[in-house]
Amino acid sequence: MDKLTDISTVKMLLEKYGFRFSKALGQNFLINPSVCPRMAEACGATAESGVLEVGPGIGTLTRELCRAAGKVVSIELDERLPALLAETMADFDNFTLVEGDALKMDLNALIAEQFGDRPVSVCANLPYYITSPLIMHFLESRLPIESITVMVQKEAAARLCAKQGSREAGAVTLAVQYYAEAEVLFDVSRGSFMPAPNVDSSVIRLTLRKDPPCDVKSENMLFAFIRAAFNQRRKTILNSLMGAGVTKAQIAAACDAAGIPQTARAEQLTLADFAALVNEMACV
Repeated sequence: MDKLTDISTVKMLLEKYGFRFSKALGQNFLINPSVCPRMAEACGATAESGVLEVGPGIGTLTRELCRAAGKVVSIELDERLPALLAETMADFDNFTLVEGDALKMDLNALIAEQFGDRPVSVCANLPYYITSPLIMHFLESRLPIESITVMVQKEAAARLCAKQGSREAGAVTLAVQYYAEAEVLFDVSRGSFMPAPNVDSSVIRLTLRKDPPCDVKSENMLFAFIRAAFNQRRKTILNSLMGAGVTKAQIAAACDAAGIPQTARAEQLTLADFAALVNEMACV
């Protein structure tokens, strides 16, 4: 079953299993034959490593991952797809399908059970509607993984991989960069999918950090400050950070102690700046 990027083959499979695309699940299957091999290579899979995939679809990327990795475990939410995948993945004995919702799973337990001591990476063509929640679930769960290589909406890729302090940066940018180094690898046109979405995509890679890039006394307060600041990014931090449950006087004192202008706005602050505010807040 090596022609999963061939439109006629895809249509034949979908008709055979009575499959209809679900807009609610953000289903778009890859038909560009060059994309999946590039993704499998970019994720760094080897015969000694494992790959965790979310949303295998009909198995187009999954087959390339199985060729490169020692073991591939794919999580699929759509109950209509396991029977189809049983056919398209029949010639790979290093493939395991797990049915369920990745956002509700104990992924640490799953990785320990399925991969043992293998080094593990994540590689997936993510549904657009759960891109940020799923990436943050991976990162906040502190999974024992080396990297996350995923295809996302091009606009989301720009936001996730933006430079700190830039206008493109948002709360998710800084949250991602606390856990990983992010980079855009290559773009994928909308015509690479069936059905074609209304937007282009990009493949990004997040390389997990061994240690956070800055010291902070409270991670919870750090992320609360980041969210509050970007939720009202047109306001100065003197006003926006009150949304995190602190007073204007406390914010002003922390800004002065950290050497950060009280008139600064969220997009002008780096992760280190937010960490400095949190650390000074503990002293106020």
